Amino acid sequence: MAQLTTINPATNETLKQYDLMSDQDVEQAIELCHAAYEDWRLTSLAKRASVIRAIADALRARKNEYAELMTRETGKRFQDGQAEIELCASICEYTADEGPSELADETRERPDGKGLVTYSPIGVIYGIQPWNFPCYQAVRYSIANLMAGNGVLLKHAESCTGSGLLLKQIYEEAGLPKGLFTVLLIDHDQSDDVIAHDKVRGVTLTGSEGAGKTVARKAGEHLKKTVLELGSNDAYVVLEDADLDLAVETCVQARLFNNGQTCVNGKRFIVTDKHYDAFVDRYATAMAEIKMGDPMKEETELGPMSRVELRDQLHDQVRKSIENGARALCGGEVPDKDGAYYPATVLVDVKPGQPAYDDELFGPVASVIRAKDDEDAMRIANDSRYGLGGGIFSQDKDKALKLARDHFDTGMVMINGYDIATPNLPFGGVKNSGYGREHGGFGMKEFVNAKAVSVLN
Repeated sequence: MAQLTTINPATNETLKQYDLMSDQDVEQAIELCHAAYEDWRLTSLAKRASVIRAIADALRARKNEYAELMTRETGKRFQDGQAEIELCASICEYTADEGPSELADETRERPDGKGLVTYSPIGVIYGIQPWNFPCYQAVRYSIANLMAGNGVLLKHAESCTGSGLLLKQIYEEAGLPKGLFTVLLIDHDQSDDVIAHDKVRGVTLTGSEGAGKTVARKAGEHLKKTVLELGSNDAYVVLEDADLDLAVETCVQARLFNNGQTCVNGKRFIVTDKHYDAFVDRYATAMAEIKMGDPMKEETELGPMSRVELRDQLHDQVRKSIENGARALCGGEVPDKDGAYYPATVLVDVKPGQPAYDDELFGPVASVIRAKDDEDAMRIANDSRYGLGGGIFSQDKDKALKLARDHFDTGMVMINGYDIATPNLPFGGVKNSGYGREHGGFGMKEFVNAKAVSVLN
């Protein structure tokens, strides 16, 4: 029987194998999820919120257990895993607090009576999620849709299968009806059949640009709405009036958070000519001093990447960039040790035509690009087919805010700092980084029927 296998990327040790579900098992899981949805959709918003609030408590109660499992399955630093669980609990609390008002009926006036807008759940929502945030990626879409009254299916990445199953257990122990959140252990062909299933009403995916095109095409064949959060090569712009100390420190964090494997990591660091030489010198020194090692140890600053093959793909992108004119000031070599490790790497002389400029480097590799001035820096920042996140460093916050609002062609912008997500702000991108929004109340309304009801005099 075909199996899914989880592997510890720090040691290459096989952790566990899971049997794939049969087609009959998948059909039954979808039917059970739909049956649970039929009851849940009629559950009051207040009751849904109370269950979701209990999930927040249950996540915190098992924080260390969950964080350790994520470290073993993906190489995530243990302390980063603990922070991920806290973020997930905060998302649950925000959703429980704000969901009832976000989804409440709205009245509209009309000359011959009154109108009502009601946000009705639509059914079973299918989520295809990646490995880099095993808890957060699943919580981000599932909690919003559960609050909206939908049922939820999860196809998690093979490498974090255990994390997906643990989340299901936590949800149900907190009071979520059985079957309403279901983890599917399936392959890609079975996934296509899930998308096509008549009881699946929407599809959401977080993943690569290529995966997004494939899933959107398949969903489009069946007229299913999709939400896509795809890759990016986020630009962090160091303007002429930037605080250089803050910029260097933050750009190290922005590149290396979660071992450099985050869609909204800073990846391209665009520095105006005024600061370029000083920034490069200090940044390369800081990156070269990063301590790489066991992700369970507190002193470790950089753990392994999630899989050896992804590490090798990243190294190939670095090699091709160097062959086309880039230079590595530190790192850039595969270490002679077991595991999927790759060192903190800084590339300069980065130009169009190199993977380091054009593509997403999903690992601890920073591309530093020189700009003539502030205007040129913003031009380079937008010179990308992606548009998920980005950042601006400037001591003139009003100027930075205007640039972010009016000129940065991306879904999210950080000014003078770095963060991955805030529960009360929308999360999502533009261009080839996808479409649709999660968080901030927006995710609760992506897969609902905004139904108009008119009552005439």
